[in-house]
Amino acid sequence: MTENSRRTFLTATVAAAGGAALAGAPAAADTSGTGGAGRPPLAQPPDRELRAILREVDPARVEAIVRRLASFGTRHTLSTQDDPSRGIGAARDWIFAEMGRYAADSGGRMTVELQSYVQQPAPRIPVPTRITNVVATLRGSVTPERVYVVSGHYDSRVTDVMNATADAPGADDDASGVAVAMELARVMGKRSPRSTIVFAAVAGEEQGLYGARHMAAQYKAAGTDVQAMFTDDIVGSSTADDGTRDPRTVRLFAEGVPTAETPEEAAIRRSVGGENDSPPRQLARFVRSVAENQETGMRVKVIYRRDRYLRGGDHIGFLEQGYPAARFTEPNEDYAHQHQDVRVENGKQYGDLPEFCDFDYIARVARVNGAALWSLATAPGTPKGVRVRTSGLTNDTELYWTRTPDPDLAGYEVVWRETTQPEWTHVIPVGDTTTAAIDMSKDNVFFGVRAVGRAGHRSPVAYPSPGS
Repeated sequence: MTENSRRTFLTATVAAAGGAALAGAPAAADTSGTGGAGRPPLAQPPDRELRAILREVDPARVEAIVRRLASFGTRHTLSTQDDPSRGIGAARDWIFAEMGRYAADSGGRMTVELQSYVQQPAPRIPVPTRITNVVATLRGSVTPERVYVVSGHYDSRVTDVMNATADAPGADDDASGVAVAMELARVMGKRSPRSTIVFAAVAGEEQGLYGARHMAAQYKAAGTDVQAMFTDDIVGSSTADDGTRDPRTVRLFAEGVPTAETPEEAAIRRSVGGENDSPPRQLARFVRSVAENQETGMRVKVIYRRDRYLRGGDHIGFLEQGYPAARFTEPNEDYAHQHQDVRVENGKQYGDLPEFCDFDYIARVARVNGAALWSLATAPGTPKGVRVRTSGLTNDTELYWTRTPDPDLAGYEVVWRETTQPEWTHVIPVGDTTTAAIDMSKDNVFFGVRAVGRAGHRSPVAYPSPGS
């Protein structure tokens, strides 16, 4: 690339202007770093098909799923697996049958399987126990090898985590998350995404994240390119234990330094910056860019943590395998109902009952997930092999990467932000290339690269590693 063409991307004068609109940047892009009118920078509005998908998400169907799952009495992982009306086996069979009905309407694009294995005795698993995930796979029409996963866990518990017989309706934790995955399977199963979307109801979460860990390990062993995974866990209510309500917000937990990084990789990350630029954090930024809009009516509050204190979710199993993953959770948890025994005291009901759920809220959370999944599956994949050249002392930046194998690829964009900014604030179109030279110092700002499809759909950002 020549010096003159290099300077067409960005000049030092524009960089020094700080916050000025970039030449060549999309007119709708916000370059102030504030997002403008409460919207995230570089937001991607939904297209016609996505708007139709989000409108089809039905709170009444969400409610029916939550109430049906709660009706099995308990769904404890150690509960009976062969009773037709009570226990985790009955819940498993019902979910499988429902997912099968959705698959029947998919024109052969979606298949459903029971993914089972026997967990040997371990903490919270006193005897060998069969753990079964219900997995519905909607195969992509163009790049089926690229996979995006959404899950909820269908097992439940009461205060005593080993009590497998007491009523544990588990409406909020986590029939609500299963309802999100199932309703999206129903709506999206009738369509043809470009990449593969997986809708899963997993078991064994309360006993140690066993089902999701098995699922992630199976994908890893098969070499599956899982580019994003979301778990929806406790997304049933926006009301806190003090009555505070926030019905238009959902939390999204995204870790920093990746779980699967080696100590050497973590040390490099700390030495050059990027603690806030892990794949899960880029995924969270992407979710905000596509899901905070009028169609969802929601605010995505990104939390820079892997999960809450003393808690963990099914995204962790995917993080352990090196896959980008994040957790959706309601904004205000009511611990008076989570994991509590079903009872009435002093005229008050306790227990994780459907009566404490807000089904309109769950539907809005499903729309947030739907916006993220469909936008991911219709855009080119996240760029791979992104590097920033660090072999010499210079006051500019050279980025290079591997071309995305997608027939819909139109080109790439370099994004950047000040090191103190949490969100990407500037965008630089660089075309269908695998290198970009930017007349700004790599020491002073953070850079990233994202792919752009022919219809304008954009991938999550990939943060560069040091390269020679």
